Amino acid sequence: MALGGVALVGALGGGLVRLGWTLPVPAPLVALHGPVMVAGFLGTVIGLERAVALGRLWAYAAPLASGLGGFALMVGAPGGAWLMMLGSAVMVLVFAEILRRQAALFTVIMALGAVCWAIGQGLWLAGEPLHGVVFWWAGFLVLTIAGERLELTRLLPLGTPSRVAFVVAVIVLLAGLTSMPFMLETGVRTVGVAMTALALWLGLFDIARRTVRTSGLPRFIAVALLSGYAWLGVAGLLAVRWGGVAAGPPYDAMLHAVFVGFVFSMIFGHAPIIVPAVLGPGVTYRPRFYVHLGVLHASLVLRIAGDLAPWPPGRQWGGLLNALAIVLFIANTASAMRRPERRPEPASCQR
Repeated sequence: MALGGVALVGALGGGLVRLGWTLPVPAPLVALHGPVMVAGFLGTVIGLERAVALGRLWAYAAPLASGLGGFALMVGAPGGAWLMMLGSAVMVLVFAEILRRQAALFTVIMALGAVCWAIGQGLWLAGEPLHGVVFWWAGFLVLTIAGERLELTRLLPLGTPSRVAFVVAVIVLLAGLTSMPFMLETGVRTVGVAMTALALWLGLFDIARRTVRTSGLPRFIAVALLSGYAWLGVAGLLAVRWGGVAAGPPYDAMLHAVFVGFVFSMIFGHAPIIVPAVLGPGVTYRPRFYVHLGVLHASLVLRIAGDLAPWPPGRQWGGLLNALAIVLFIANTASAMRRPERRPEPASCQR
């Protein structure tokens, strides 16, 4: 978890320098902002969550390897990309064990996400350009989150057509990713169509549609999830509009709608549940959680407006406020953490 936290701080610093802010960030980190964020932070945190859930010691090799790989990239040490490759490969083995224990549609979808991460790392090691590889990493996160949310739809009376629509959207996503090395424009636009379809599906069928009408923590989680699905749809539409751009403001808007708008909305929403499961201390819901969520969305609107206008100051300040939203999230979550109270044992148990 500490390695993931270091990668997050480093990736935020590298991203801000790329936007034009002056910070004492190592040069390798500026160039490798994306891989450090995706594999060094997100891959480590997701791998840790899976290892805790699986309860097998060898599964911790996945977050350990990806975390060490992110640290190696940050300091310019050799072997960082290979360590990330190892982390993604172990994650695939983790899901193979999960599928052996529980073969279901949602576990298959999450396993496909792990495979996307491993393929992306392999392509990156093979020298493929980052603007093509990054969509495999996006596929890793989108399928992981979609699979998690699909699991909860078992509580709802969904019919076969809705589940078939979900599977078709996943197939289209994988088809787009697979075609990108040969037809980049078509592949990116196909991925965009799939992201838009998944965003619509999640917005219509996720249980958050019901829990948003409640109060307290369930409502906050629902607001975070539904707003994240909206950003996934925005990312899909931008991918359909701009296709296989390799750099520039449209590329920035497309990627950060996924990785900041969608992924971090999911992190903000799930943190009060995941943190106790992984670290132990509980998280008490506080209304101030809406502050970091609101800053995230407002700053991302500013950033993407700056990308598309084009308006460089809007993009630059929006990126800075993106980082501030994440810092606020960490501070708010840490301040709400509490140790579970121990109940006194009955006299008979004490004896």
